[in-house]
Amino acid sequence: MTDIPFTKFHGFENDYIVLERTPAIGKDTSQFVRAICDRHIGAGADGVALLSKLDGDIADYDCEIINPDGSIATFSGNGTRCAAAHLVKAGRSTGEDLRLRTRSGIKSFALLKNDNDVIFDFASEIGRPKFSSSEIPMITAREVDAVVNEPIAIGDSTLTISAVNVGNPVACMFVPDFELDWRAIGPRIESHERFPSRVNMVFVRIVDRQNIEIRIWERGAGETSASGTCSVGAAVLSALQLKTERRVDVHSPGGITKVDWRTADDEVVITGSAEFVYSGLWPAAATRSARKS
Repeated sequence: MTDIPFTKFHGFENDYIVLERTPAIGKDTSQFVRAICDRHIGAGADGVALLSKLDGDIADYDCEIINPDGSIATFSGNGTRCAAAHLVKAGRSTGEDLRLRTRSGIKSFALLKNDNDVIFDFASEIGRPKFSSSEIPMITAREVDAVVNEPIAIGDSTLTISAVNVGNPVACMFVPDFELDWRAIGPRIESHERFPSRVNMVFVRIVDRQNIEIRIWERGAGETSASGTCSVGAAVLSALQLKTERRVDVHSPGGITKVDWRTADDEVVITGSAEFVYSGLWPAAATRSARKS
C-alpha cells in the first residue's frame, strides 16, 4: 500500500497536518488522525485538514477539519488557512479566489502575500456570526436571540459567559487578567451539559478598543497557542457588548490575528498567516496498525 504524503503548517503555532484524501487513509479517519496527531509517536498536530477535489462549481475543494481526538470540527480558521497554503504551495491554486467547502459553509480565501513558499498571508471571509441559543447551540431556560452574560454552574461556582457560533461554537469569559485557573475551567465548560455539541472556551482580556488578549481551551484539542474561530468569537462578542470596535487585533500566545466584523454585511473577515513546517510520508502500515488497535 502506498504511503500517504502530507504537509505540516502552523498558523501562529496552531499546527495542522494537511493532506489530500487517498484510499490508504480508509473510510474511518478517526484512528488515522489520532495516530498522526500524536505528539510522541506521530507527526504531532492540533488537527488534520483533509482535502478532496470538487468540480469548482460551488467550491474548489472540500476541507474536512478533524480534531486530534478523532472528532469532527465544523470549521477551523487556522486549519483551513493551512489547507489554503498547502494548495498554493503544491500548485493546485493561485490563491486569488480559493473556495473551500466546510461543514459550516463555503469559505473564501484571498492570498495577500507569499514569502518564498514558506509563509502565506490570507484574508478569508468566514460568514456571519450566529448568536441565538439554538444556533450556537446552548441549552438555555428559553430561546434567546443572543447569549450574553449567561450564568453557568461549574461545581459549586457560578461563572458568567457569552457565546456565539462563528463556524464553531465559542464561549467567552471576560477576565481582568489570566491569574484564574483557566486550564481547569476550560475543559469543564467544553464538555458542559448545556453545550450539546461541546464548545471552544476562550478567556478574554480587553486591552483597549482595538486590541484584546485571549487564552484558549479548544474542544477536542485542549490548550492551543492560537485559534482562528476562537479569535473571531472573542472579537465578535467583545464588539457586540461594545467593549471594542468591530475591527480588532486578537493577541494570543502564538501571535496576532486580525478580525474585521464588517458593518455593511455582518460578514467576518479574518487575516492571518500559515507557515510551512515540513512535508513527509506517513507509513501506510502505521495506518493499518492503528485501525486494528
